[in-house]
Amino acid sequence: MKVDVNKELCIGCGICVNICEDVFQMDDEGLAFVKDDREETKEENISSVKEAIESCPTNAIIQI
Repeated sequence: MKVDVNKELCIGCGICVNICEDVFQMDDEGLAFVKDDREETKEENISSVKEAIESCPTNAIIQI
């Protein structure tokens, strides 16, 4: 599973970081991004990433 954050939809609420800080981080502009978007999500983070996807108020996190 790989994910990305659509910067045009992200409002910087930080829910994804609160749920899974191993995968998501906030940038200098206050928007979320995937720390290492070149790698598959580690098995131990998949459940949290799915929760972050479902919790994002703007549906900015997409599975690719």
